[in-house]
Amino acid sequence: MLPDLSCPFETLSGLDSDEIQATAYEIFFTSCRSSPGFGGRNAIQFYSSDGDNDSKTSRFKRAVGLRMLKRSLSSRRTNSNNNNNNNNNNNNNNNNNNNNNNNNNPGGAGGVGFSGRRPRRPLTSAEIMREQMKVSEASDNRLRKTLMRTLVGQSGRRAETIILPLELIRHLKPSEFDDSNEYHIWQKRQLKVLEAGLLLHPSNPLDRTNNLAVCLGDIINSSRDKPIDIGKTSETMRNLCHSVVSLAWRSVDGSTTDVCHWADGFPFNVNLYASLLHSVFDLKEETCVLDEVDELLELMKKTWTTLGFNKPMHDLCFTWVLFQQYVRTGQLETDLLSASLTMLTEVANDSKKVDKDPVYVKMLSSVLTSVTVWCEKRLMDYHGSFTTGALEHILPLVFSATRILEEDVPGYTIDRGDVSAGNRVDQYTRSSLQNAFSKMVENGIHVISRKMSFQQVCETLVRLAQETEELAFKEKNSFSLVLKKWHPISAGVAAATLHSCYAALLKEFLTCNSDITNEMLTVLQRADKLEKVLVNMVVEDSVECEDGGKAVVREMVLYDVDSIIVKFLGHSVNGRLKKIKVVLNKAKETETWNPKSKTEPYSQSAVELMKQAREVAVSFFDIPIAISEDLVHEFADGIGEILKDYAAFVGSCGSKQNYIPTLPPLTRCSRDSKLIKLWKKATPCTVASLTPYHLGLGLGLGLGLGLGLEEEGNNTRPSTSRGTQRLYIRLNTLHFIISQLTPLDKCLLSHSSRIIPSQKNHHHAHFENTRSAILGAAQHVSEVAAYRLMFLDSNSVLYGSLYEGHVVNARISPTLKVLKQNLTLLCAIVTERAQPLAVKEVMRASFEAFLMVLIAGGSARSFTRADHEMIEEDFKHLKQVFGEGVLEGDVVEKEAETVEGVVGLMGKSTEQLVEDFTKLACEASGVGTGQTLPMPPTTGKWSSSDPNTILRVLCHRKDRVANLFLKTTFNLAKRA
Repeated sequence: MLPDLSCPFETLSGLDSDEIQATAYEIFFTSCRSSPGFGGRNAIQFYSSDGDNDSKTSRFKRAVGLRMLKRSLSSRRTNSNNNNNNNNNNNNNNNNNNNNNNNNNPGGAGGVGFSGRRPRRPLTSAEIMREQMKVSEASDNRLRKTLMRTLVGQSGRRAETIILPLELIRHLKPSEFDDSNEYHIWQKRQLKVLEAGLLLHPSNPLDRTNNLAVCLGDIINSSRDKPIDIGKTSETMRNLCHSVVSLAWRSVDGSTTDVCHWADGFPFNVNLYASLLHSVFDLKEETCVLDEVDELLELMKKTWTTLGFNKPMHDLCFTWVLFQQYVRTGQLETDLLSASLTMLTEVANDSKKVDKDPVYVKMLSSVLTSVTVWCEKRLMDYHGSFTTGALEHILPLVFSATRILEEDVPGYTIDRGDVSAGNRVDQYTRSSLQNAFSKMVENGIHVISRKMSFQQVCETLVRLAQETEELAFKEKNSFSLVLKKWHPISAGVAAATLHSCYAALLKEFLTCNSDITNEMLTVLQRADKLEKVLVNMVVEDSVECEDGGKAVVREMVLYDVDSIIVKFLGHSVNGRLKKIKVVLNKAKETETWNPKSKTEPYSQSAVELMKQAREVAVSFFDIPIAISEDLVHEFADGIGEILKDYAAFVGSCGSKQNYIPTLPPLTRCSRDSKLIKLWKKATPCTVASLTPYHLGLGLGLGLGLGLGLEEEGNNTRPSTSRGTQRLYIRLNTLHFIISQLTPLDKCLLSHSSRIIPSQKNHHHAHFENTRSAILGAAQHVSEVAAYRLMFLDSNSVLYGSLYEGHVVNARISPTLKVLKQNLTLLCAIVTERAQPLAVKEVMRASFEAFLMVLIAGGSARSFTRADHEMIEEDFKHLKQVFGEGVLEGDVVEKEAETVEGVVGLMGKSTEQLVEDFTKLACEASGVGTGQTLPMPPTTGKWSSSDPNTILRVLCHRKDRVANLFLKTTFNLAKRA
């Protein structure tokens, strides 16, 4: 029995298939003993090999659709004879004895034509049956001999009254076998048959404590080691005969009856009859049924009385045998399946009878359950189990068997929800396509594993999509044509199932990858093509469906490849931007603001940053697909934000307020400060024109210029510190980034033919905001660098020393020399693009430093109205430094307006300054004339019209009127 096809009948304990077959033949032969060819009185009728008989067809085969073999029986007999001779030689049979037996039985199987010296003739039914059931001539002769001995004087005895195993044991002596071992084996088989028919599977219920049953059981057990004594005086033999006869001829209530029951118990009888039915299959071509099947089946009917069989049981058993043979022979012959289906029609008619035998109902349930279980298991994978021809018969077979079980087997239930044919076909289709797809994935090159490279996985998915498409068309053009009889849109269901199967693989693939590549794009495009084919297949298959196939279409979760591509392009954008951010973060940790080289006076990190940005921009268009304008702008904005972040990092260099000195407190000038007075007393004989500045006493905020202007002029060096020079590198870096924005923008615009225009109005160009942010950072760095240069690096020659003591002795000439050197160095370091802004900021810082000397110079500085001309002349020289080349004149003049306005105040009389201050202070505070003036707030916005600015000019005015006004109005302290 095949492992996946369960036998519907209980296995007979102790009897193998060969023993069952031998017993079945013995019962068959005994039942047919009066028929021609079996030793009856009638003349032997041979099956002719003439053309007339060959032209005849079997009624049974014609009815169930089986083809005729059209092969000579003589040819079959000859082949079988050769096989039998080989078997006889292997079994060490005595050929001489067999020949004598044949001569004594001219009507037997070996009586005619088995010697090579005799002419050939056709086989009789008896001979055919013996060959089909592989019974040796010796065994057949012993059976014939037993029947002759048994029926002496009882020629009219019915076959069913003959307890054949008992008669065989009684009449066959050990001497009639080749050896004692063969006899012992044969005797044990006969006793096991009696045990099966009378004790294990009796027709009528049997109490196992029955004395007769116990006695028979003991005799059978005693025979396992040695044969029982069958002599006439043997007590064992007498007990055996008594027990067997009594048990066989009893009724249900235990009384004697005229019906013998020794082989009609279930499932003993069914196993025997099934073995007989298997003999109708050709031994050489097991998928074929013999053309003589009609005669053989007619003879088998003679066993019904012995086996307790009837037509419904025969039909059911033959249905099972045909189906079993189809499975056993590898499902090669669909005619067997068709015959089984035809026989099932007879079973369906039989099962409608009201008075069904309980044994028959039990057989019906077990046979049809076994058939349906096997079929449904295979239908769940019909691609790997059946051809379309087989499927045409399997489906109606299953549905018919299920219907019989549900309608005609009492108590049969099935818990599978909707078991309608259409719903079950739907289940078969989905399951089979899933299995077919899984096998396709697991088959050879389609196995996807972690060891495969990304490219190999992509190639596999592309090939798999192609084969999935081929599988869908195969399903549509073959199996679906059969399934459509029960499910109108089976092809659509198959397409939807394959769509779902590929979707699962595609989803897993996409989950494991976040960046889109050409290989991934190929996979997605192939998946999109597959989806269109499958959806179109569903639509075409659903034309005649009531809902137009909407239900199937709704269950298909579309791949939506376009959205996936857009999504992965978004991921790709983020991934590429992350690469740029890596460079940015590294720059923040390691940048020292040393120039890359003399020819490239900007930071190395900026070079790496822009190189990465260009590479990312170029790779963004490596994938040959159209990209939306929105995504391009998103990508550009992402790069822009990173560059803005870098610009903010470059611009994080402090503030100019860090370098502007704190404003000293407002005080009023005395005639001379104590320090100056002490200095005068200590040096009464020195040249009056030399001030502490020129003598190098280090007054103020840290002078260190050495001797006077004459000695210093030829050795003037720039005062620009390393820190300020690094700020120049920052400035160059920012302008380098600005210079790279245009090529970067052109890189994005060079692929405009592949950019899908957006409905949004992108009114600004790429990097416009980025450019503005970087320019703002450049402005800030330039400003910080300028104020550091003027207030820190050049403090000793400007704010820290200019006009200290006396204006005439501390003019601006030394400051200008240093400033020119600093500007020369600036232009040598700062790139040409950045120079105008840098120089302008230096100009503004120097102007503010000059202005603070005048109005916030501290106690070391005081001015008279007479100093105005010198100060005005010095500022003119200062303006000329910036108007000589880099900056245009109008720019210088505009920035100088504030300083010139304050310088102009220094040329006014003290009285005029007091009058102007009073007027402006009253207007600013809302105080009326004659009232106490409030102290004007310090705004830092110096101008000739600012009350605080005028007040500071008065604080530095060295005369009696200013001193008195400040004392009486604000009670300012006198300078120390």
